[in-house]
Amino acid sequence: MISVKSSREIELLRKAGEITGACHLYLIPFIKEGITTKELDQLAYDFILSQDATPSFLNYDGFPGSICVSINEEVVHGIPGNRKLRKGDIISIDIGACYKGYHGDSAWSYPVGEVSPKKAYLLEHTEKSLFEGLSAIHDGCHVGDIGAKVEAYAKKHQLGVVKELVGHGVGSHLHEEPDVPNYGHEGMGPILKEGMVIAVEPMLNLGSPNVYILEDDWTIITADNKPSAHFEHTVLVTKDGYEILTKR
Repeated sequence: MISVKSSREIELLRKAGEITGACHLYLIPFIKEGITTKELDQLAYDFILSQDATPSFLNYDGFPGSICVSINEEVVHGIPGNRKLRKGDIISIDIGACYKGYHGDSAWSYPVGEVSPKKAYLLEHTEKSLFEGLSAIHDGCHVGDIGAKVEAYAKKHQLGVVKELVGHGVGSHLHEEPDVPNYGHEGMGPILKEGMVIAVEPMLNLGSPNVYILEDDWTIITADNKPSAHFEHTVLVTKDGYEILTKR
């Protein structure tokens, strides 16, 4: 069942989203050649705790990091470690912050220094696909309206849509109903109502949409080893549209 949030819950979700967005902004100056993904993870951990929140991902189903850090062909769920960023990489950072029992969830993909034109293209159009999807949201829309917009935009720009991974509802649990795919048909799927909160998160690949999971049981990578990008906002459904809770 998809829950409509109370005014109190919405305020807590706004605060959790604000912390999540602020953590992204805090990390940006550190995203450069030579830093390790574990160092980024520690920076995020310290920042989130400084905001009277806790990292939503840490120990979630056993995940060992505070954030997910996925580089180049890694789509999502990369585990922070000793890998150093290199000039020309692209890196997806997925951050969750839990404030007084409510979650914010946002991923963003960044260039490490100057990147190739193909990687820049992927970043630009995956980000734009997120806002295409968000443009479908209002009281009474269908979940399929969101996915249809993302998919149409991705296909127009010859990018592969990962179908095994989806967006989701957000609230007192990090993942709630409904699933929010990045593909679909207008007028299909659950109906969204004012006061519902969801995370929309396109994951687009420069090549094939196919992916597989590594032996660590977390990191998901593209089947053809081509780069992938990931952009996500948590949003509140409003009468006439949406409010981004994880503002940057």
